[in-house]
Amino acid sequence: MSVVIDDNAGFCFGVVKAIAAAEEQLKESHGLYCLGDIVHNNEEVQRLKEMGLRVIDHSDMLSLPNSTVLIRAHGEPPTTYDMAQRHGIKLIDATCPIVLALQKKIREGYELMQGVGGQVVIFGKQGHAEVIGLNGQTQNTAIIVSTPDDTEAIDVGRPIRMYSQTTKSREDYNKLISNVEDKIRSKGVTNADFVAYNTICSRVANRATQLEQFARGVDLLLFVSGINSSNGHYLYEYCRKVHPNTHMISSPEELKQEWIDGAERIGITGATSTPRWLMEQVKERVSSIK
Repeated sequence: MSVVIDDNAGFCFGVVKAIAAAEEQLKESHGLYCLGDIVHNNEEVQRLKEMGLRVIDHSDMLSLPNSTVLIRAHGEPPTTYDMAQRHGIKLIDATCPIVLALQKKIREGYELMQGVGGQVVIFGKQGHAEVIGLNGQTQNTAIIVSTPDDTEAIDVGRPIRMYSQTTKSREDYNKLISNVEDKIRSKGVTNADFVAYNTICSRVANRATQLEQFARGVDLLLFVSGINSSNGHYLYEYCRKVHPNTHMISSPEELKQEWIDGAERIGITGATSTPRWLMEQVKERVSSIK
């Protein structure tokens, strides 16, 4: 039996940047506040909590004047920066550069749509931290679309600028674009002003192809991810389509003996929010059980 870890799995550079910023601050001060979980992986969050990281929400900021707060890779809306300034809070901004660029693009699109009576559409998970930050660039007026078939709220008779959360499925986003175009045709709209921007992170988009190649080379695929990771659920479902013998776990303790029995080559992979050290622990657990 052989156990291999996917070389392409693990933290994206945006998460790496955020965690490095947290670790550096924790070494200096032995304490740091973070707005929400720094990454959608409970094991990594717990590791940082043991170093002194405290997870807070926006209401907690009101009682933390003159403190230091980390903004994670998902980004924040403008209101968060305003609140921090009013309360003398120092921000360590670890927003992913790709998310920052998307926030700027959406803000520009919003200003353009304001002048022509148009609308901003964001394809993303309702309530997701990144989507909240993106919607904040439009003063929370954007139309949030969660599925490719959810086009009812989009008025194709008005100008449209559409963007995607960086971690969504490219296939689903393309389907949404196609559905909006179909709606424009069915409504008989001529000279429609509809622009959809490709804003999905290339690391996320390329992972599907990499995963397919990796999955086809093993008998059993273990997908390690936090249960709250949107990217994790998307990539896990993709893996299952490619390789039915795929199981999702969030910790080594969830591993089951019956999955391993009979498997000669076992592959371990994960989401862009899955730490390498956790996949190594899963590998050790597989070897000990076998």
